[in-house]
Amino acid sequence: MPNSAIVSFYRGTGRDHAGRSLADIWQWDHRRLEMVHDYIQWLFPLREPSRFNPDAPLVTAADQAAFRADPELQANLARALDLMLDFFGLVRLQDRIERGPQFASRSANWLEPANHNHLRLTRIMIALELLGRPGDARSLLACLLDIAQHEGCGVISERTLGFWRDAVPR
Repeated sequence: MPNSAIVSFYRGTGRDHAGRSLADIWQWDHRRLEMVHDYIQWLFPLREPSRFNPDAPLVTAADQAAFRADPELQANLARALDLMLDFFGLVRLQDRIERGPQFASRSANWLEPANHNHLRLTRIMIALELLGRPGDARSLLACLLDIAQHEGCGVISERTLGFWRDAVPR
């Protein structure tokens, strides 16, 4: 059975709808990660279609099984997560995610009311759950809830917090 578009993309043998490889996106700077809006659906695919990128593939049960069974796919997913965590000013440390050294400057880009990056964070947590990294999803949620309580008080809406909590099963 041939690899799906998602698995091929994550193995480095496929390209997204715009001809970009996973390795291409790993090289992007923060500005490009912010300005381009049609890559996040490939880095963190879901089961539901995206309103913003209808060309993005959807996660299937076969994709989930492949990710859960393949250390290379897991490593590449972890690297994609690390890329986005750096973008948000966060860092993954073994069993937790926390504010990184650049949090103050990086959070200025997303820690504001109704910021589109809140949707990206929801997507990331859901995809981590789907693709076999539930510990990272829980760690990201815990970090975001702590940020919401401290730096994000009054900035991150209750609605967004609800989406974040719903993204990670307890």
